[in-house]
Amino acid sequence: MFAELAFTALAIEAAFGFPAALYRWIGHPVSWIGALIAWCERAWNRPEFSFEHRRLFGLVTLVLLLAVSCLSGAVIFLLAQRFLSGFASTLISGAAASTLLAQRSLDAHVRAVADALEQKGIEAARQAVSMIVGRDTQNLDAAGVSRAAIESLAENFSDGVVAPLFWLLVAGLPGVFGYKAVNTADSMIGHKSERYLAFGWASARVDDLINLPASRLAAFWLLLASATLSGLSPRGAIVAVWRDANRHRSPNAGWPEAAMAGALDLRLAGPRAYQGTTIDDHWVGDGRETAGVPDIRAALRQYRAACAIQFACVAGLAAVTAFA
Repeated sequence: MFAELAFTALAIEAAFGFPAALYRWIGHPVSWIGALIAWCERAWNRPEFSFEHRRLFGLVTLVLLLAVSCLSGAVIFLLAQRFLSGFASTLISGAAASTLLAQRSLDAHVRAVADALEQKGIEAARQAVSMIVGRDTQNLDAAGVSRAAIESLAENFSDGVVAPLFWLLVAGLPGVFGYKAVNTADSMIGHKSERYLAFGWASARVDDLINLPASRLAAFWLLLASATLSGLSPRGAIVAVWRDANRHRSPNAGWPEAAMAGALDLRLAGPRAYQGTTIDDHWVGDGRETAGVPDIRAALRQYRAACAIQFACVAGLAAVTAFA
């Protein structure tokens, strides 16, 4: 288990995030992965190819992504181990891993939605929330914007924070690099549209599989967080997770969304529009639909507490590992 590496990555990301100047200089690992996915998609997802051939090429794309990303992680880790001392090696590897965690950026993006809704009006809030959700946002009212922001916070806590950390703990840098490659592929090509149904099938299925443990763990952290904060309902979170988590169209997103919905006494998910088509999903939670800025800020408090609990557990694991 790579507990010391995971602790270092969490600490670096919490302290610094991904510096904007560095992003302007070299981009971001996710953007590099995305460029490779886009190249494969242009080359191999052509309409003149048959459904079976596009499905095969989608599988080849996934294997290529995993090979490149896992090998990159292994090379960074081995070079750090070979040429640096123990502390410096962990620091460099932790810095590399920290680029694939999203604690600070997720908080900032969701906070921006609340600030826009509170200070600049509905149009600015729609624009802010469009940066973190895939649904149509142009017709959302204030309650719809608020629910979308909270749903994105819950889901991305799982696949942007807990899941990469989980795979970092289990498999080190190759694990977190490989996870992020699959997750990025799912977000880009794992859609059930005519264009991506065949080509993105493998990425979507593997992403569902590798997010299974983290989605349950994310719900657990959110349940614990709701028990530590006034104004939230741990009992409501437990009931919502037990009843509604498996009713969500995603095998994973329903778990953290239910934990937040129940704790905040909200209804999340439900009907929403993607590219002009309304998806009639089940509701998660049985509270209010009329979410607002106070609910976004309460969700952020729950999220931060869950991150702190996770950090404390990783720190404990690292301490045990160091003194074992």
